Amino acid sequence: MSIKVVLRQDVDHLGDRGQIVNVAPGYARNYLIPKGLAYTATEGNLQVLELEKRAWTRREAKDAEEARGLAQRISGVQITVTKRAGENGLLYGSVTSSEIAELLAAQGVAVDRRKIRLDDPIKQVGTFTVPVRLHRQVTADVSLQVLAASE
Repeated sequence: MSIKVVLRQDVDHLGDRGQIVNVAPGYARNYLIPKGLAYTATEGNLQVLELEKRAWTRREAKDAEEARGLAQRISGVQITVTKRAGENGLLYGSVTSSEIAELLAAQGVAVDRRKIRLDDPIKQVGTFTVPVRLHRQVTADVSLQVLAASE
């Protein structure tokens, strides 16, 4: 058994904002609706959805344009971090998305750490391309160079 809900925000692995999806009643009742991520797909709520879609398209265009501008600034940034490493190039710690966000902030680019898409923390010396998802449609790549600290 499932119920129809209208998504108010993008939900990973479920759907995009404004989309009508079928979900389990418990998932909707206990997670989506209380968090403000969705509301039930009633006739009245579908009419509200049409009004919200107009506002979303205007806001979406503005946000995408701002994200493209930020992506151009980020693409030119090269970050270098020095960490302690063993003889074979493996780091004693790791470089995480939080640390990358701090390094970007030091360069004058404020990015939320959750937008930095690292599959796993970086645990070796080398040069890496780190994707930063600024918007649903805009992703920028940051060049990260991890160096071994000389002791």
